[in-house]
Amino acid sequence: MINPWNSEQSYDYKRLMTEFGITKFNFDLEGAPAVFKRGIVFGHRDFQRIYDYMNKGRKFAVLTGLMPSGKMHLGHKMVIDQVVYYQKFNSDITIAVADIESYSARGIDYDRAKKIAMEEYISSYYALGLDPDRASVYFQSERTAVKDFPYRFGKHINFSEMKAIYGFGLETNMGHMLSPLIQVGDILHVQNREYSGPVPTLVPVGIDQDPHLRLTRGIAHSCRFTNVIRTKDGRIGIFVKKDDNVEKILNKCRVVLERNGFKKLGMMLKYKALYIDDAGDDDIENIDNMIMENVEKRLNPDAMFLPSSTYHRFISGLDGGKMSSSKPETAIFLSDNEKEIRKKISRAKTGGATSVEEHKRNGGNPDVCSVFEMNFYYNDDDKAVNNLYASCRKGDILCGECKRNTSDFIVNMVKDIQEKKKSAEPERFLK
Repeated sequence: MINPWNSEQSYDYKRLMTEFGITKFNFDLEGAPAVFKRGIVFGHRDFQRIYDYMNKGRKFAVLTGLMPSGKMHLGHKMVIDQVVYYQKFNSDITIAVADIESYSARGIDYDRAKKIAMEEYISSYYALGLDPDRASVYFQSERTAVKDFPYRFGKHINFSEMKAIYGFGLETNMGHMLSPLIQVGDILHVQNREYSGPVPTLVPVGIDQDPHLRLTRGIAHSCRFTNVIRTKDGRIGIFVKKDDNVEKILNKCRVVLERNGFKKLGMMLKYKALYIDDAGDDDIENIDNMIMENVEKRLNPDAMFLPSSTYHRFISGLDGGKMSSSKPETAIFLSDNEKEIRKKISRAKTGGATSVEEHKRNGGNPDVCSVFEMNFYYNDDDKAVNNLYASCRKGDILCGECKRNTSDFIVNMVKDIQEKKKSAEPERFLK
């Protein structure tokens, strides 16, 4: 079980991908930042739909969020690097400030949460390249559409399912239990017609947030009139999940399919089904998109695309554990000064040998080095990163020199962010 509120967890990414049905991320994204090129974004659910919309210039939505509970550090930067990349496309970007969740799970009051969000995060987002004319920020506690979702769609989930996903028990307070449904509202409300409308929605997250995506996808699926599946006897069909207007819905589905080249169609009202005998498994997602675009959106006021998601690895803390706002010694904060950054990196855990002689003879291990990892995550110069990796492996560069070079790189990067942050107007994001 994954606990979205426990920052001390460690993760076996391969096992979690297998256990929870996450697909390996393997897309060629031109001009993408290092997090995409180097396998840091390692998995996805239904990113193919987003990829197709990107390439066709069609509109899609991106939803991400922040927990206003501490200072922004380098680990938080990778999400915004992704979001800034999506700005290049026809995307509506929305950022949720999880002030309801921070209050229910961590006891942070709304006023303090707003101060942290505006000063630490939103200003930094501007400095990192997020365009306030292409993105909007809101607070959960202030957006009625988000708070309405638990009441509108709570009927689609029961306590047994919440317990299976989150491990909730009889001792769990109701505020904590409600907060995942608020996150469902965050993700799905952007498909309301007063916002982006029903469009494919991407949520880039760490693996710790996957429970929220599984819950949200289940609820979105339960709101649909139709389901496209391969049956036990091997046939692909569209099945209507409601009891009224079945023939009308299936006839509209037939028209859409025929228009898109499918000919071998057979309707069986007894099973509320339209079988597509000239379709294969590779067609299922495309058919689902067709029906969503041309039937569900017209007939179903609650129709929504199941949200897509990508999953990124967490950057290690300077002590080799997790980078955490609650442990300042593990993190480089975007508000740190040069002296603090150099001091922290000088004490960071490395993959070096126990002595200089041994290091020169046998080489180091950059795969377990928090200093190399900062270069791997944030240095866009592929040649420089590859050379550093090889030099460490061969013992040609010592840890002291690597730390000094990395300190120079991180100091310059953070100084640039701090300088740009001076001209930030975070209120411009609050549309």
